[in-house]
Amino acid sequence: MDINATLLGHVIWFGVFIWITMKYIWPPLQKAMHERQQEIAGGLAAAEQGRRDLEQAEKKSQDVITEARANASEIIGQAEKRGAEVVEEAKTIAHAEAERILEGAKADIDQELARAKEELRSQLSSLVIAGTEKILKQEVDKAQHKKILMELEEEFN
Repeated sequence: MDINATLLGHVIWFGVFIWITMKYIWPPLQKAMHERQQEIAGGLAAAEQGRRDLEQAEKKSQDVITEARANASEIIGQAEKRGAEVVEEAKTIAHAEAERILEGAKADIDQELARAKEELRSQLSSLVIAGTEKILKQEVDKAQHKKILMELEEEFN
């Protein structure tokens, strides 16, 4: 057996095998590997984009939450302010009502005082007449009585 011929045969068949593999098998394998690399790269890019989108969404949600809290604080502040205004309005109305009631009470007191004074004047004039009658021990006629009462009334006024 000849080692050279076998070796040469093996080398030729190996070369043919390499040539067939390089011509028909290797290009589809390279194409498949290239497509797989692109799919993996696309997947990684999509994952990276998804991560970025998630971070942006988290930032946006934090911004929305912050804005909502600020709006809530503003609304609470406005409500507290309006509450204070309502209390002040109620105090003002109550004060005005108290003043009105006080003025009414003063007017009533003044009217009662005037009536009491008038009543006291009439009673005083009757007492003066009675006292005068006792002093004089005589009856004063009605015309003279009215005249004395009028004079006394004018003096008191």
